[in-house]
Amino acid sequence: MRIRSVTCFVNAGDPTTQAEVVRTAGQLAGEARTVLEAAGFPVQTTRLATQPVSHLPGDLLRLAAELWTQCTAAGFEYLSLGPVLADGPNADLSPLDLLPDLIRSTAAVFAGVLVAQKGRGVHLAAIRHTAQIIRQVAHTTEQGFGNLRLAMLANVGPHAPFFPAAYHDGGPPAVAIATESADLAVAACSAADSLDEVRARLASAVEAAAGQIAALVGPLAERQAYRFAGIDSSLAPFPEEARSIGTAVERLGVDCFGAPGTLFAASLLTDCLRQANYPRCGFNGLMLPVLEDAMLAARSQEGLFTVNDLLLYSAVCGTGLDTVPLPGDVSEEELAGILLDVAALALRLDKPLTARLMPIPGAKAGDVTQFDFEYFANGRVLDIKGHGSQGLFERQDFSIRA
Repeated sequence: MRIRSVTCFVNAGDPTTQAEVVRTAGQLAGEARTVLEAAGFPVQTTRLATQPVSHLPGDLLRLAAELWTQCTAAGFEYLSLGPVLADGPNADLSPLDLLPDLIRSTAAVFAGVLVAQKGRGVHLAAIRHTAQIIRQVAHTTEQGFGNLRLAMLANVGPHAPFFPAAYHDGGPPAVAIATESADLAVAACSAADSLDEVRARLASAVEAAAGQIAALVGPLAERQAYRFAGIDSSLAPFPEEARSIGTAVERLGVDCFGAPGTLFAASLLTDCLRQANYPRCGFNGLMLPVLEDAMLAARSQEGLFTVNDLLLYSAVCGTGLDTVPLPGDVSEEELAGILLDVAALALRLDKPLTARLMPIPGAKAGDVTQFDFEYFANGRVLDIKGHGSQGLFERQDFSIRA
C-alpha cells in the first residue's frame, strides 16, 4: 500500500501570516513523508488545501500565484483552493467565472464547485454554470486536460484529503492522509477462498495499515498544533494491473469489470472498509477513475460499461464519476444533466460524491484517449445519449430536495 497524499489544510489570504503558515505546513508534510516512508509507506505527493474559494479574500488569481510560489518553496506538489460554495439559494456564484482562468493560468492548482449539501438542497443554477465551465476548460486547455483539476462536489465535507475535493473548514490547521490501497483489495481477492475470507482479509489489512499511519502522523500533527483529521482509506488505484480496482473485482470472480455482478463486487469491497476500525475522513469508498485505473481503462476500450453504469456503482461504493472521458462535442445540457444526477444521488444517499468529467476536444465516442501522463492509462471515450434536461433547469435555480 502507498500513500497518495499527505494533505495539510490551512487558512490563506492574510499577507502577514500566509508565508509562515505555508512554510509550517510544508515542514509538517515533509516530516510526515519521512516517517511514513521509513515505515514502508511510499508517499506519492504532499498537498496543501485552503478554505473555500468563496471565503478567500482579494484577487483570486493573484492569491493563487502567490500561494503556489510559497507552496513550491515549502515542498508541496499540488494546491487546492477549495470549492466555490453554491450550497444555498442566496449563494454568490460570481467566483465561478474566475475558475477557467485559474485552471488555465496554473499547472498544479485545483478548484471545484460545491453544489449540494444534505439539508440545504441542490443549486441547479450552479450546476448549469459548472457544465459551461467544464466545456470552456475542455476547449481552452490541451486535450481538455485542465478538467483534471476541476470538479463538482456534492455533500462533500471539509478535510477530504483527495483532490479536487479537499478544502479547509476555516478552523485551526489540520492534516489528513489519503491512501492508495487498491493493491490490498487485489491481494485479498486473489488469496481468499470465500467471500467471507475476502472481507476478513481486506478489513484486517486496511485496519492494520491505518493504525500504523495514525500512530505515525498523529503525534507529528499534535506537536505542530495541527488537528489530525484522519485517514481516507479509499481503495484508490494506480494505472498498473496489480494496483487496479478492476483487477480486484475480476479476481473476486466477476468475469470482467462492467459485467453483471460488478455492482455486488463494488458493494462488498466497500463494506470491507466499513468493517475496519480507524480514524476516518473523506470518502472511504471504492474509487473508479476510468483513466487512473489500468483495468478500467482497458475494459472501457471493450465497451463494457457506460457513464450510467459508473453512476450506479457510485450508489454502493465510491466517489462519483472520476476522470471520465467524454466526446468533445458533449453539450452543456447533457453535462448539466449528468452533474445533476450525481448531486441527486449524493443527497438521497447522504454520501459525498464528486464529478470530474473530461470532454476531449475533437474526440468521438469510441476513440481512445492519447494522454501522456504518468498517472493515466488511456481509455475509450464513453458514449453519451445526446440529450439533456434543459427543462428542469428552466423551472428553478435552487431545490431544497432532490
